[in-house]
Amino acid sequence: MGDISLTMLKIIQNRKIFFFISGILVAGSILSLIFWGLNLGIDFTGGSLLEVEVKGKMHFSTEDVSAKIKKNLPEIGEVRVQPTESGFIIRMRDLSEEEHQKVVKEIKKLGNKEIKEEKPETRNQNLEENRDDKNLATQQFNNSTTSKEAENFEKDDSQQEILSIQEKRFESIGPIIGQELKTKAIWAIGIALVVIILYIAWAFRKVSKPVASWKYGMGAIVALIHDILIVTGVFSVLGHFLGYEVGILFVTALLTILGYSVNDTIVVYDRTRENLIYNPQDTFENTVNKSVNETIARSINTGLTTLFVLLALYFLGGETIKSFVLTLMIGTVVGTYSSIFIASPLLVVWQKLSKR
Repeated sequence: MGDISLTMLKIIQNRKIFFFISGILVAGSILSLIFWGLNLGIDFTGGSLLEVEVKGKMHFSTEDVSAKIKKNLPEIGEVRVQPTESGFIIRMRDLSEEEHQKVVKEIKKLGNKEIKEEKPETRNQNLEENRDDKNLATQQFNNSTTSKEAENFEKDDSQQEILSIQEKRFESIGPIIGQELKTKAIWAIGIALVVIILYIAWAFRKVSKPVASWKYGMGAIVALIHDILIVTGVFSVLGHFLGYEVGILFVTALLTILGYSVNDTIVVYDRTRENLIYNPQDTFENTVNKSVNETIARSINTGLTTLFVLLALYFLGGETIKSFVLTLMIGTVVGTYSSIFIASPLLVVWQKLSKR
């Protein structure tokens, strides 16, 4: 037993350090949300999303796509284009089916020619070089093929510039539905937090000393609010600098994080309850610290194995779930941290305050 106590980490005793770290992260997240807010997607604001897949080398940029739509379809209004691994995503106001088809038609025209302009001297030089290369290739090819095959070769060569541009998906949500989804998302998170408090208070109802059972629930809730604030703060920064949007999948990820984090916290609390029964002579601070040390390996291993799966999904999954998976990865790290370094130390803080 003596050897175990020597190697035991003083997590609870050093709680001020972890509270300070969390305080900085939470304060930074709140400031980010105040000044930058969240970059809400069409799920909450309403609008249309058009994802396009491009096969072949793109001779145009996302700015060219936006400029072409604005020039030829000015009634569409604001257009935001975001590049993806296989093409790009266009976000616009809520479109009718007729407007949707017009936008698709304009985009497909981009595949038939280059959009970027070159200087006259450079363009003329490139044309001469291309003509010489094409003539040489055609002459060599004609020496070993029929005239008809050579004609097909020239035809295929002239069509190498044409890209394959296909519509991958189209989503359209009205502003009223978007506002309704936003309200329901807030209610979903609020109800989940209340139910968690009630469940933990009931589960620890027989533990009344030295900390009341409802305080276990409050400790878990403070840790969960800590997790939500940091995750949303990170996405506020990502949305401001990298254009990451928050949609209904983000809310789904937050609810998943709540479940993961509170599960980890309850494991630590349950070990604390057991140690209070079997070691009543020990101080509450030492009991909680011992409980955290006994479960820390389990918490870290669970977090790491979850991260491995999420990393595989992030790099091998589709473009549409990357933001969702990234939210889960950040939440897993923050949730594991709060279960170990925030939730349990709060019990000791409340116990000391109640003594005073």
